[in-house]
Amino acid sequence: MHKWLYLLVAIISEVAGTSALKSAEGFTRFWPSCVVVVGYASAFYFLSLTLKSIPVGIAYAIWSGLGTALIAVVAWVFMGQRLDLPAVFGILLIIAGVLVLNLCSTSATH
Repeated sequence: MHKWLYLLVAIISEVAGTSALKSAEGFTRFWPSCVVVVGYASAFYFLSLTLKSIPVGIAYAIWSGLGTALIAVVAWVFMGQRLDLPAVFGILLIIAGVLVLNLCSTSATH
């Protein structure tokens, strides 16, 4: 169970770091820059813990897929980014892919 918690923390950390990138303004603003650095450092640390028990291809697919979908939602909700129908459809396909990996593939358990 810890492996999935570590992966979730890695995803949330990556989303937090990515969300702060624009506010960091090229690392010229201190606090948003700190959020970026701490977010990415935490993301890679917890991803490395995940890789002790989940294959790298599966972990990275889930991490990058859910991270991409979540950052698109965060940008839409908090930054006013517009999501058109193809963007929403693409995000749903990413989520569907992650679900297929977890629910139908035995690769995630080896």
